[in-house]
Amino acid sequence: MQLVNLTPHPITLLAPDNEHVIAPEPTPARCAVRTEQVGTIAGLPVVRQAFGELVGLPEPKADTRYIVSVVAQQAACRAGRHDCLTVADLVRDSEGRVIGARALGVCCERATL
Repeated sequence: MQLVNLTPHPITLLAPDNEHVIAPEPTPARCAVRTEQVGTIAGLPVVRQAFGELVGLPEPKADTRYIVSVVAQQAACRAGRHDCLTVADLVRDSEGRVIGARALGVCCERATL
């Protein structure tokens, strides 16, 4: 199975017996965002964000799964694409930064492995 990283940063997968880093592709999968200001708090705008069309997701390919953000995965699932994964069971360093993932996540029952 080929894993393609469609996030903007490298992904480190931490298996029990090895570590595998997947470099990002040049174009990440993203959702268009519509933002509308709905008020202010403490002088800062409060905005409503609506995530729309998913862009940058290649056509399905046999034996290939795409690692994307949670927002992109949810949009893909709504569009009938069940070949997207997210990172799960994150491992953080002492300062709280993500250093890797021990699992991959699916968003719905129809996800394909």
